[in-house]
Amino acid sequence: MESIVVTGGAGFIGSNFVRLALADTPDRVVVVDKLTYSGHRASLRDVDENPRFTFVEADIADKDAMRAVMATHRPRAILNFAAETHVDRSIDGPGAFVRTNINGTYELLEASRAHLATLPAGEADRFRFLHVSTDEVYGTLGESGHFSEETPYAPNSPYAASKAAADHLVRAWHETFRVPTLLTNCSNNYGPYQFPEKLVPLMILTAIEGKPLPIYGDGGNVRDWLHVEDHCRGILLVLEKGVPGGKYNIGGGNERTNLQVVDALCAAIERVRPAEENQKISKISSKGKKEYSQLKTFVPDRPGHDRRYAIDASKIRRELGWSPSCSFEEGLLRTVRWYLANPEWCAAVQAGKDALARVGLGAGAARSVPRADGVRA
Repeated sequence: MESIVVTGGAGFIGSNFVRLALADTPDRVVVVDKLTYSGHRASLRDVDENPRFTFVEADIADKDAMRAVMATHRPRAILNFAAETHVDRSIDGPGAFVRTNINGTYELLEASRAHLATLPAGEADRFRFLHVSTDEVYGTLGESGHFSEETPYAPNSPYAASKAAADHLVRAWHETFRVPTLLTNCSNNYGPYQFPEKLVPLMILTAIEGKPLPIYGDGGNVRDWLHVEDHCRGILLVLEKGVPGGKYNIGGGNERTNLQVVDALCAAIERVRPAEENQKISKISSKGKKEYSQLKTFVPDRPGHDRRYAIDASKIRRELGWSPSCSFEEGLLRTVRWYLANPEWCAAVQAGKDALARVGLGAGAARSVPRADGVRA
């Protein structure tokens, strides 16, 4: 039995991948996670007793810890999900993003390079380093076009810049040191176990409390939405069949404005827990708000808010045969049902944290201004 190391495996995408790997591969799965505010053991509770699962609490930027993980578990692959990911938080405190996303990726690459030097030829040839990245490294699009694997990088937020830097390190370690790397860039994920600061769970949990649903700017920012389970299947396929040094975009083909997403969520919540049966809504019905959609509230936009992302996923479809299986509407309904059925998890990951509070409007952040291309940044 071989091992794979999954960094950030107590986070959103990582924990979903851990379940898939345990179900669909014979590998031991070693999770390495620092357990920062958005990583929680509660997200792995259902796999804790699996004899093929091991948890290591450690920081990927800790050189000695990462070398020890490689020496102890001698993995056939390392999959790097570990990252600070919230754009708003990167505006208020970019240092943590530099440490984890850049320095951490560097330490993982160096630990992998040292590990490779200890492997016999056959095992070294099979080893893979897969780095999970984002479409935000490409910047922003106008009203048309899609991000391909050849799109130049133009990150606009501290988060995106830190992920772009990590991507470049991954490429360089393949080109210079021949580390067999793989790189994936995904569109916006949604689904179970996502920390409630992100749009989809934030809107679900805020709506059922009968509180205002904050929509940035005019609500017209466009994202391409991908269910996390489809994303994880794509990552596993890249791990098993991707060409070393290769880069693969993974997107759902579901472009929606933020306003459209919120409207669809309100409709899905209405199906699962009708507003007329929600006591939190009945308390504010005297204010004329009797439906979830009436909670929508427009708030000041995020500084540097990219207008549109859209992924061209034709390469992974063509070369590896991947395609998403979950429609956006079905995925949203499943997601709403999961959050409403798992209040204990929601409470556990938010304990002692103000996950629903607005961040990212620090005094030093630039305000929304027109750009040369006519898009408001």
